[in-house]
Amino acid sequence: MGQEHNHSHSANKKTLTISLVIITAYMAVEVVGGFLTNSLALLADAGHMLSDAISLFIALMAFKFSSKIADYAKTYGYKRFEILAAVINGATLILISGYIIYEAIERFQSPPEIQSSGMLIVAFIGLLVNILVAWIMMRGADVKENLNMRGAYLHVISDMLGSVGAIIAALLIMFFGWGWADPLASIIVSVLVLRSGYLVTKSSVHVLMEGTPDNIEIEKVTEEILKTEGVQAIHDLHIWTITSGLNALTCHAVVDEQMTIGQSETLLRKIEHELEHLGINHVTIQLETPQHQHDNSILCNVKAVPSAHDHQH
Repeated sequence: MGQEHNHSHSANKKTLTISLVIITAYMAVEVVGGFLTNSLALLADAGHMLSDAISLFIALMAFKFSSKIADYAKTYGYKRFEILAAVINGATLILISGYIIYEAIERFQSPPEIQSSGMLIVAFIGLLVNILVAWIMMRGADVKENLNMRGAYLHVISDMLGSVGAIIAALLIMFFGWGWADPLASIIVSVLVLRSGYLVTKSSVHVLMEGTPDNIEIEKVTEEILKTEGVQAIHDLHIWTITSGLNALTCHAVVDEQMTIGQSETLLRKIEHELEHLGINHVTIQLETPQHQHDNSILCNVKAVPSAHDHQH
């Protein structure tokens, strides 16, 4: 089982590396092609390819950093790197799409001359590159079960729309002389990029704010813990995401004061097993007796209290 996991891990990393090199190389070609042909649609598609490249890079770094063990400086290890990179990714996409939309509006008023034949060639090759990368990922990686690989794969699939948009715009300019097709295609692609950037940023900031994971229902979690024999009440509940696919929970559970250490360990193992089915992988529960002072709220209501060093005398 371990050898199978390591083989899958290695295959995913190899596939990501190959895909990243291909996408990044052609992204540079599209940028040059966009400037030479004066096509904003090609530059927009290059921006979409940049989002692919960053997504692939994040997935690759997630594999690399997830294997680094925790230390005294970073007790959770380096798993949050993926989330930090995703925030940068989202912010970059928002800025790029905003600039291209602004530029496209300017071009609607005075459309420049565009070399449609060169634009068509570059866009068509871009579409073939996306199809090639999607095929490589389908053949060589786990795009169904692994969240990182699936996210990177969907990025590449969505980028095909950008290439198709640029191809259609080039054909409209070539056969009908519709110069507005280029800024229109660039706006459509930019809106797709803007949406991706917003969603990535929103979900990443939610994780950084220690928000409750989207796939977790607090009511079900509390119900599962409270129905465990021996648990009288719970409080100071926290549920958050450490990184993609790794959710954590901490809480205080009130139990009978006569419970032995052996019985408490059995209780904890049972709760951990049930919570794993609800998508929570890391569980820390502090057991207390009814005599321990606490409020009756399930969620934590603790307030920051200034330390003695903060007081002004």
